[in-house]
Amino acid sequence: MKQADFGDLVGISQQAVSDLVRRDVLPDGACGDEWLLAYCDHLREVAAGRGGEAGKELTAERARLAREQADRLAMQNAVTRGELAPAHLLEQVLAKAGARAGRILETIPGLLRRRLPQLTADDVIEVTRVVAKARNVAASMRLADVEVDDDGADDIAELGAADGGEA
Repeated sequence: MKQADFGDLVGISQQAVSDLVRRDVLPDGACGDEWLLAYCDHLREVAAGRGGEAGKELTAERARLAREQADRLAMQNAVTRGELAPAHLLEQVLAKAGARAGRILETIPGLLRRRLPQLTADDVIEVTRVVAKARNVAASMRLADVEVDDDGADDIAELGAADGGEA
């Protein structure tokens, strides 16, 4: 059967038939019955979303959806295991930990005065300054600070530079 005749039979152009042959939808050199069966099979696949460009897009969307569902399930499992928490809760934990650490740090100058009476007032003032700096750093921590690759070396160097020494 000629491509134009097959096109007339199924209601498409000869160019469309030629394209189907080129894409191996219709077997080249086959008879009209085989083309008709192949064409009907192709139409069923396209209608079911498994054939043609629409089928490829649908397959890609299904794969994306499956990945998103798997990610969501993995996150739910991590939350259940206590490995993952909402950002606002982590911010609260950081704030509470910073406040608690700040209260502990504030007691250091008084403890040093009582336990080390040989320290001068200037020594205690310097300790108080360093403690205040550490307390302020702890209090200002935010969740976004965790993502910054900072080991605190700048803060330590800055504290050491105050007395002319190296940290």
